[in-house]
Parts: sequence; C-alpha cells; structure tokens
Amino acid sequence: MAVRDETVQSLVRGIAVIRSFDAGHRHQTITDVAARTGLTRAAARRFLITLCETGLARSDGKHYELTPAILELAQSYVSSASELEIVQDVLRGLSEQFDESASAAMMDGTDIIYVARAPARHRIMTIGLGLGTRLPAHATSMGQALLSLMQPRELEIYLSKAKLTPLTPHTLTTRTALRQRIDEVQDRGYAIVSEELELGLRSISVPVRNRNARSNIAINISAQAARVSADDMVERFLPALQRAVRHIEIAMDSR
Repeated sequence: MAVRDETVQSLVRGIAVIRSFDAGHRHQTITDVAARTGLTRAAARRFLITLCETGLARSDGKHYELTPAILELAQSYVSSASELEIVQDVLRGLSEQFDESASAAMMDGTDIIYVARAPARHRIMTIGLGLGTRLPAHATSMGQALLSLMQPRELEIYLSKAKLTPLTPHTLTTRTALRQRIDEVQDRGYAIVSEELELGLRSISVPVRNRNARSNIAINISAQAARVSADDMVERFLPALQRAVRHIEIAMDSR
C-alpha cells in the first residue's frame, strides 16, 4: 500500500526561501534566491513578493532582505521553552565572568542551531551569530558534544547523512576521525574544537542532558585561539561550564 505524501510543497519551498537568508546572504536578488533554493526565478519571485506583502521581507526594487517580523515565527517556540530563559541567564553569567562569548545550541538534522547566546564585547567570528544561526555539527564544539549523547543507531544515521565539508585545514572530514573524536568526548565529558570551524577560533563545550533526548542542548565558551589555549580552556572555562550544566539540569528536572 502506497504511503500518502501529505506535505504541502509550496510551504516547504517557502521555508527554503526564508532559510536562504543567513549571515552571509542578508541581501539577495531573485536570481540569488533561485540559485540557493533550486527554484525557478519565477517561483522565487512569487515567494519573495508574498513575504514582502506579509511584512516578513522588504525590497529596494532589486535586493530583498528579511525584516525583524520574521522573529514572530519563532516566538511561539521560544515562549514555550521556559528552560531557555534559565540557559540564557547562565550564559550571561559565563560571558560576564570571562568576557568571552557563551552560547547554547540544539541538533537539527546534521547542523546545530543556536537557541541562546550571550556575546562578548569583542567579535570573535567573521560571521554574525544569533538565535537561529545554523552551523555544521562536525566542525563545532557544541555539535561534537551533542553527537556524543547520541545512541549508536542515531549516530550511524547522522554519519550516513552528514557532509563533512572542510571549512579549514583543521576540520575533521572523515567519518573515522569524527567517530574517534566523539569517543573522546564521551570519555572526558567535554569537546574542544580548535580552528576547525574558523581559523583563529577555539571553543569548549559541555552537553546538557534533558529528559527528552530531542531537547538535549550543549553550552560553550568561545575565544580567539591566539589569546586562549586549549589548556587554558580546560583549566579556566571547563569548571565553570560544568557548574553551569549542573545548574541547568537541576532547574530542568524541577519543572
């Protein structure tokens, strides 16, 4: 018996158009959107015009960009996820303590997606990071920390789907290397990534287990590699991250 496909393809394509806008593609032409989504120019134009008419995008006649109103789409999730308020407070405390950026993320497919963030005063990445930012899990400390929580079957599925794209000369690009790293993270309970996502960037992350495994998160502290060594991160940042994780887990369990 054939399984009915009940997806609404126009909605799927509309979401793809929205997702085509990111930190590196804030302003796009119709041709840009068509190329990034695989849509025809005519279809891309219709979706962009619709977004403009609903106030979710705007245009100068040639280029299109999303408006702050797009955040309304995430508001129902953010408002219902009360534990993220706890996470945000914890991240703010970490950022103030070390004057470094602190973030939290969840797995979404083969990527991580930022769900909370407390940026430092100084910028440490060439791209802007904010709520909803997606990054490839294999090249990030939070991604590797979250992968370490997966059951063997889940991890196999991830490895079969993930494109281990080399983002720098230090990125892990083979399944063998990534699996070995995940084993190490499982053994020690934290992940350190040095210049695997972006040259000059180092971060350390600890996973946070939730009663619902799909809601597991990881928190991290990131810094410029020239200023903070991996040993410094373990000595200075790790104890604070571990205390933060315990605080978050206790708060989640009490709800």
